[in-house]
Amino acid sequence: MTTTDWIIDIVLVLIVFRQMREERLTARTVLLPLAIIGWAAVNYLHPVPTAGNDLLLAGLFAAAGVVFGLFGGLLTRVRLADGQVRVRASVGAAALWVASMGFRLGFAVWSSHASGAAHVAHFSSAHDITSAQAWVVALILMAFGEVVVRLGTIVLRGQRLLARARREETAPAPQAQPGAYV
Repeated sequence: MTTTDWIIDIVLVLIVFRQMREERLTARTVLLPLAIIGWAAVNYLHPVPTAGNDLLLAGLFAAAGVVFGLFGGLLTRVRLADGQVRVRASVGAAALWVASMGFRLGFAVWSSHASGAAHVAHFSSAHDITSAQAWVVALILMAFGEVVVRLGTIVLRGQRLLARARREETAPAPQAQPGAYV
């Protein structure tokens, strides 16, 4: 693990902790995490191994990230205030993010030591995973799945709130029924 790897992991954890304070859902709220994973893609996703079960490993890890992202997005509080969507990561959403980041970080640290590297090599050999790069790609795609699905879930929930509020604003006022008590 390089210093840059540590910095990226810490920044990604801090982003969610920052979101534990309620804030407006803005382009910046969405674009900052996407920019960070874009940077990671440029720096870590080359080449993408396709031999053996490398793609299966990447797919399984990406699916796990999608599940974490979906639950993280659903556990994030999304509300409408003064016509603006406001979001706040709940303790549960932050805990999911920290757990998944902790898993990725822990795996990277563990696999960089002799004992962990030996276990990963044995597992890889037994399951036809052809290179260390397959693990890098799998872990990065797990993070991508989590970030993209979490953000997508939050944005969709916010858009639904805005649409509902607009419908309520334009809905005609209920008409009094003859003979009805008010």
